[in-house]
Amino acid sequence: MPLSHPRRSALSEQVIAALRNQIASGEWPVGSRIPTEPELVEQLGVARNTVREAVRALAHNGLLDIRQGSGTYVVATSELAGVMHRRFADADPEHIAELRSALESSAARLAAERRTEKDLKQLDVLLVRREEAWASGDAEAFVAADATFHMAVVAASHNDPMTAMYADLGEVLRDWLRWDVGQELTPGTYMEHTRLVDAIRAGDAEAAATEAASYPFTCRPERPGRPGRPKRAAASGG
Repeated sequence: MPLSHPRRSALSEQVIAALRNQIASGEWPVGSRIPTEPELVEQLGVARNTVREAVRALAHNGLLDIRQGSGTYVVATSELAGVMHRRFADADPEHIAELRSALESSAARLAAERRTEKDLKQLDVLLVRREEAWASGDAEAFVAADATFHMAVVAASHNDPMTAMYADLGEVLRDWLRWDVGQELTPGTYMEHTRLVDAIRAGDAEAAATEAASYPFTCRPERPGRPGRPKRAAASGG
């Protein structure tokens, strides 16, 4: 992706835009390490200082995290997502669970009323991937698969502002799920989502909303300095 070479400030803005596009397009997904500074210099055809300036700008905006000795990682897909991640990084996990429940319940209700055949096929595919990720025993793979599935449910609402808001909260919700699931997958933390997809397919808005709102959270050990939280009853598999 070579760039033209206008005045320095405009060139820096071009580099920032190019890197932002790599993130927004999914070419560099959240959690991935971006190419090294020398690699970016070669790819973009600009000076090292210009690349460094652009990376620092995106780190300041919350899209990138510069980790000394490790590299630079993607932590959000947009400036707003970065702000959300910083703003709610220390929020009470129970409150994040309640926020997720409220958003997904509303989205599921709308999805049951507005879903298309394309939406349903996508949900079927992602449901299988989620189950396969669980079977693999890889907690991070399951978090990614579960988050992608729920994003598809929200997208099926065909409510653009709601979908955008949910996407901007994506890393906050993934952090919560990592915390809730833990480093090791156990039977007690698995939630069956077949009934949710069935309700959306059937156009049963009430059942879809109820199902989406019913997913409990487990009682993981609380974060230091945070009060314990009550354990909700586990939902039966669907």
